[in-house]
Amino acid sequence: MRSVNFASINRRSFISAMLIIVFAVISFRLFQMQILESQSYEEKSADNSIKAIEQMPFRGVFYDRNLKVMVDNIPAYTLRITPADYDTTLNEMLDKILGANPGYVSLILKRNRIYSKYIPIRIKRGIGFEVVSWFEENRENLPGVDYIVEMQRGYPLGIRASHSFGYTKEISPQQLKDEKDYYAPGDYVGHNGIEKQYEKDLRGIKGFNYVLVNSNRKEIGKYKDGAADKNSIKGKDLVLSFDADVQKVAEEQMLGKRGAIVAIEPSTGEILAILSAPDYDLNQFAYVTSKEFLQELYNNPDKPSFNRATMSLKPPGSTFKMLAAIAALDLGVITPQTTFYCGGGFTFGRFFKCHGSHGSVNVIRAIEKSCNTFFYQLIYKIGLDRWKEYALKFGFAQKTGIDIGEEAAGFIPGEDYYVKLYGEKWPRSIMASLGIGQGEVSVTPLQLAKYVALIANDGKSFQPHIVKGYLDDQTKQIIPYKFPEINTGIKKEVFDIVKEGMYLVVNGAGTATHIRLPDIHISGKTGTAQNPHGKDHAFFVGFAPSENPKIAVAVVVENVGFGGTHAAPIAKALIETYLKKKPNEVKPEGLKNNQTIAGVNLEN
Repeated sequence: MRSVNFASINRRSFISAMLIIVFAVISFRLFQMQILESQSYEEKSADNSIKAIEQMPFRGVFYDRNLKVMVDNIPAYTLRITPADYDTTLNEMLDKILGANPGYVSLILKRNRIYSKYIPIRIKRGIGFEVVSWFEENRENLPGVDYIVEMQRGYPLGIRASHSFGYTKEISPQQLKDEKDYYAPGDYVGHNGIEKQYEKDLRGIKGFNYVLVNSNRKEIGKYKDGAADKNSIKGKDLVLSFDADVQKVAEEQMLGKRGAIVAIEPSTGEILAILSAPDYDLNQFAYVTSKEFLQELYNNPDKPSFNRATMSLKPPGSTFKMLAAIAALDLGVITPQTTFYCGGGFTFGRFFKCHGSHGSVNVIRAIEKSCNTFFYQLIYKIGLDRWKEYALKFGFAQKTGIDIGEEAAGFIPGEDYYVKLYGEKWPRSIMASLGIGQGEVSVTPLQLAKYVALIANDGKSFQPHIVKGYLDDQTKQIIPYKFPEINTGIKKEVFDIVKEGMYLVVNGAGTATHIRLPDIHISGKTGTAQNPHGKDHAFFVGFAPSENPKIAVAVVVENVGFGGTHAAPIAKALIETYLKKKPNEVKPEGLKNNQTIAGVNLEN
């Protein structure tokens, strides 16, 4: 009988079992890859053979309140490089073609090397047509180089409004890190002003065209005949509260001056015009901004990049006298019949001078004549902290919340401030200057405009804002944004008394009679704020028509002297421009069908 080799049998069985297991695993894996995970691998394969070409949406444009185009889009060419396909030996030639300094292209590529090599990098925006023509002639010899048509900002009305509009600039690495789901290297984003604050509304939604590429990343046709392409969706067109004509006049009035203007519609808080002078040319930011321009901008001693309308802090001078009058009347400290005697000044520890000797004056005549003596005494009757309480009701010492971002809060001192500074026995003589808007009081021109708008509208309005809403693409109607309501809670009778004094400033025997108009009643108050570094600053606040206010204005002109002489005439020009419009120049609710703006037919 033949012996059985059990060891050999066990070995063969083990090998057979292992082969069966391996075969089973491979079979299952093939089944998994080909059947269960086929879609995933198909997508990965597509990633290697499909190229997504980004389509930038048109950025939303800006209309004024009468639907005049203030900020538009104009076409511009942008040269791009896709590093995965690009030959860096072309750098020197591209530098010359673009008219750039040697090493320019290399520097741009180096800055963006942290991103995927398959993402196109914007090399230069605003290239000329001659560069585009050269590229078309040499396309075959320029692997990885292409150009796209993008839209840059244009300003068809010639209105600058640089601090309000803001501008777009290339996204920073930090911004890109925070918003990587939308932006790509080289994208432009809003910077400052409306462009920044409403970026998400303005930017729209990107689109993509998908093309097939071979192993060398060369385009060989459309993917799925374009069925998978996604069209871009343009950003929202914003309707601003600006009146373009009023803004233009404001800019003309402030040429060669330093200061600020803010005009508000009292009942709504809508900004009709806002200006900081000097300003700068936004066209310089539409393409690549030159170093020379930036150096001149930032080194200019007049600081044109500084927004004086919302950031400049100064004592408001006599324009603040109405605040003390309102506080005293509302608290019952005085009545319209209460009088104080002015013999040329007031003594409290020392002598505080008045600019005249007005005799016995009540609150209405004190506003009309801008009697310092009356308000020196009045603040002591009110008390410092109660006076501050009323300043806070009007929004002083706090930001207004205007929708362009940068803003200063200013300062209103109270007793705690002086106790901290001088101790419990702080000198009460300090209060006299506060009563006439001097001393440590500091406000912005925007705050003054809000204050006079609230006076004009009997203590009620809305948060100051520049953007009314957006234009619906389908209905062509204005969809309004909502802003917080303001209510000072002060009695209407109080405002009636104060407004009578302001009416007489212009239409009686006050300090601004030279801006009186025969057909429009203006109410206002002049102010001259002391400046220890040179000539005084000129102030004027006012509104019109006195009977039914439609516009409230604050004007500040730096280092020129008296408010009545230099600031009041500017306010008059704005008021006339706004209130003397032709009958057909009315605020629209939207656009009618078939209406054309900026050459674009807006028919549904």
